[in-house]
Amino acid sequence: MTTSDHPMVRTALRARASRRVRLLGILIAGLPLLPATVLAGDIAPGAAAPTFVLNSSTGKPIALADLKGQVVLINFWASWCGPCRQEMPILDQLYRSYQAAGFTLIGVNVEPNASDAEKFLKGTPVSFPILFDPKSTVSQLYEVSGMPSTIIVSRDGKIAYVHHGYKPGDEGEYLNQIRALTQE
Repeated sequence: MTTSDHPMVRTALRARASRRVRLLGILIAGLPLLPATVLAGDIAPGAAAPTFVLNSSTGKPIALADLKGQVVLINFWASWCGPCRQEMPILDQLYRSYQAAGFTLIGVNVEPNASDAEKFLKGTPVSFPILFDPKSTVSQLYEVSGMPSTIIVSRDGKIAYVHHGYKPGDEGEYLNQIRALTQE
């Protein structure tokens, strides 16, 4: 007879399994009590884009509300992020190409120390506004969990698209989405 065949061991194993099932039931029953943001993010296509005001690299504050009526690409980035560094010149090209069509782009740097971002931008200058979110308040509003994260907001201030990460070729998808939104 093996140890697991012993009647006392089987009883103990059943009791342990029963406690796990009861605990799982309690946890599942408690889920509806959790805030909705825990179960499903508020940052999804169709939701209103959270408003914010951040200081720009020029020292001038920029408010998302002031950009209503334009298609806005919000790119959350950091200088230590390789894909962010790779994407910056491409984003600048999109900005320059579609600015006249009612499109704007804002880069939101999430680093606590803006000097790292400024150093990077000296070597890779961009023409779109760079905003600083040193306490990650705006990135938390937008539920940013990794770098880069890109949100495209429609003219009416609603989130149209959410992108996590960047790999070469993603700019084609951005371009198609920007073109469609600027033509609405």
